[in-house]
Amino acid sequence: MKETTFGSIDVCDAHVHFFSHGLFAKLGGDPVGFDVPGVDPAELADRWVGELDAAGVSRAMIIASVPGDEDSVSVAVARHPGRFVGAFMVDPTASDTETRVKRAFDELGLKVACLFPAMHQFSVAECEGVRAVSALAGEQGGRAVFTHFGALSVGIRGKLGLPSRFDMRRSNPIDLHPLAAEFASTTFIVPHFGAGMLREALMLADLCANVMLDTSSSNKWMRYTSPPADLAGVFRQAIAVAGSRRLLFGTDSSFFPRGWVAPVFDAQVAALEVAGATDDDARAVLGGNFRRIFEE
Repeated sequence: MKETTFGSIDVCDAHVHFFSHGLFAKLGGDPVGFDVPGVDPAELADRWVGELDAAGVSRAMIIASVPGDEDSVSVAVARHPGRFVGAFMVDPTASDTETRVKRAFDELGLKVACLFPAMHQFSVAECEGVRAVSALAGEQGGRAVFTHFGALSVGIRGKLGLPSRFDMRRSNPIDLHPLAAEFASTTFIVPHFGAGMLREALMLADLCANVMLDTSSSNKWMRYTSPPADLAGVFRQAIAVAGSRRLLFGTDSSFFPRGWVAPVFDAQVAALEVAGATDDDARAVLGGNFRRIFEE
């Protein structure tokens, strides 16, 4: 439990990247400024549990942030099943998409398939692999499809000196509407309030009750709006349209030595207060919705 202006709250973070040894090995580059973890993902898992304990955070969704690193997250989840929900990145254009997703869900015990259309340059509305992922996620409760839309900036790639050849034409949340409507039993998560496409993300959420929005990161996309948005206003609008039961708190924490990004939490709690959120709203956003979605 974590003490806040809304009282003592069971906080769960729905957006933490698990930067494993496998991730650094796959990306290459020169990891200056990072604590590169050892080969055993269990050591990194233990470090994250210590970090969450120190921050007063009960649970976290940890994400394998490159395709093929789902085994690292699986080790962490198996070691600390009460603390972690496992997520993994999928390139749905790959020929083995369905096999990999089935294995991640059924054998590795992971819960969330993560899609990055701009990164892997596919249309959510047209890619058959996305349909397969959506169908598999809907077969059992407690699973979800996380789809990144809007502005996409992968900080670790920049720090490692790697190119980021993304196609932003693939980044409109409206593209998800046909799938979310068809696969009504599948939970879809759109991170960062749509990352600059708040209007479109809210339209999607208004039309499809199975769409959740995550609140993660510093939300620098707010500078793209005219006039620039403020976080309290974003929360106020999102609660008015989607309701507090469809927002998932997240920080977008990722690497050590930085660890869990407490200022993001503090800013979001303050924004919820300014937005006029009730205690029940805050409890839902900061942890209750996470438990409801992933502990079915």
